[in-house]
Amino acid sequence: MPPKFSLDKIKFATDQPTFERAVGLYESGKVTRFKEDYGGYSAVVSGTHPYNVSVSSRHYDHGNCDCYLGQRNTLCKHMVAVAIYAVMDGKPLQDQDKEIVSSPKCSGKLGELSKVELSETKKAITQAMRYIKPYNGPSRIWFAYQGSLDEGCARLSKLVSELPVNKQTAKLLVDMLLRLDKKLCTGGVDDSNGTVGGFMQETVSVLEEYAKLDSNCIKAFDKLCGQSTCFNWEASLVRMYDERDLR
Repeated sequence: MPPKFSLDKIKFATDQPTFERAVGLYESGKVTRFKEDYGGYSAVVSGTHPYNVSVSSRHYDHGNCDCYLGQRNTLCKHMVAVAIYAVMDGKPLQDQDKEIVSSPKCSGKLGELSKVELSETKKAITQAMRYIKPYNGPSRIWFAYQGSLDEGCARLSKLVSELPVNKQTAKLLVDMLLRLDKKLCTGGVDDSNGTVGGFMQETVSVLEEYAKLDSNCIKAFDKLCGQSTCFNWEASLVRMYDERDLR
């Protein structure tokens, strides 16, 4: 039975050092005696010692490992390596499979999305936004909630970093930022760790790069004029719009 999780789920929901170490274990053949069990998978992962590892077929971060971290109910590289094996069935990882985008970047490539690409990107943004949700649970789920915010921002970072530079995509990012702002201001999102706010500031920097590469992108900033936002993140973009005729 194939796992309910995907490689993207593993990559976006795992912290970067753990994911990279797990990839190293997987690619060096350290995952041995892999087998499918009832409700999950088990294997022996070679490390300082041979570790007995099991993961759920539904949630890759649910399972057991007899390493130091695993015995303290902390997701370890051994569990992640077994999860990768379950998804890949032992096949080689491609470079794009291992690539981690930790923050949004400007692609630096001028261009425009087709209607189909634009539609698909909008859907992907909406799907990623679902991880950035209100917090209304008990304190015991706080870390899981923060993990959901991290995953949502990681997914959005990848999407932003792949976009071509154009007024069309600048408008797309402006709309995304306004949606995130609404989540922070009135949507019940608890961004105490600054995950979402930090992502938004980095995306503003991406839009500033857009403006340098294609001045037409500045026209997309008109939607920000007169907006009242959570932490005034739009200020530099509004200033660019106001000064556009002076350039």
